[in-house]
Amino acid sequence: MLSFIPAFLMFPLHFTLQMLNLSFWAVLIIILGLVKFLLPFKWVAKVLSPIMHFMMFAFGIISVKLIRMTNKVQWDCKVNGELSKNSWYLMMPNHLSYLDIILLIEFAASRIPAPKFFLKKELIWLPFVGLGAWALGMPFMQRYSRDFVAKNPHLKGKDIETTRKYCKKFQSTPTTVINFVEGSRFTPQKRQAKSSQYHNLLPPKAGGVAFTLAAMGEQFTNILDVTILYPENSKHPMMDMLSGRLTHVFVQIDVLPVTEEVIGDYFNDDEFKGRFQLWLNSVWSNKDKFISQLGSTK
Repeated sequence: MLSFIPAFLMFPLHFTLQMLNLSFWAVLIIILGLVKFLLPFKWVAKVLSPIMHFMMFAFGIISVKLIRMTNKVQWDCKVNGELSKNSWYLMMPNHLSYLDIILLIEFAASRIPAPKFFLKKELIWLPFVGLGAWALGMPFMQRYSRDFVAKNPHLKGKDIETTRKYCKKFQSTPTTVINFVEGSRFTPQKRQAKSSQYHNLLPPKAGGVAFTLAAMGEQFTNILDVTILYPENSKHPMMDMLSGRLTHVFVQIDVLPVTEEVIGDYFNDDEFKGRFQLWLNSVWSNKDKFISQLGSTK
């Protein structure tokens, strides 16, 4: 354990170790991704993809080991239900920090198929992360405001086209599709700006989740409702982690069934759209209450 090191020394040390871990695996993944790009044959992808997923998992596992080594952290991970490496999952986590992504990769390593994150297009420029995610075949989504789409109607539905294209790719191999349905990391300021009805969450965006379920609903084994919390480091979990001040990580996964209630034509069937929004808001409301209850016990 290195948690005895003062924060002003821990931060540069831990940051350097995490960057070395990230850059090492990312460079290897990017190199193999370029090979796949230059040799677009199915047998090449079949050989290289498992190796690249192993590298991604290695990054997550080592990153979490570094966190444990540099922080006196209590780690609570609860799974309510059965999981399998040979299934397809749609995962819906709340989003608090970039640290969430590391935790979800490490969680998936020994329990579920390789995760595919729906990422903001701006992240393609993030050193190592952007090209690594591209090489791993993760979708990048371009977000447009309603006003911008109104002025540029040809852009309407672009996210849905991207979702459709990648859903076809995900059907051939067991996959965990991860969608941060809030669309952004939670902060009190964003909660206020969005007039969120929830105390601990931003309003969920139903369209992308509904379309993913419509495209792959019968193939998904379950929906994974994931709650991530940093109970004593809620303001700056990433900075606290790098400084050796992370004290508690809580992750709960509720395994939900995929029923007819959540599969339908969200964009053309108003009745289904209403039902789906009620279902998703109910999941989010229960999550919000659970987070509040957990916070009240601390």
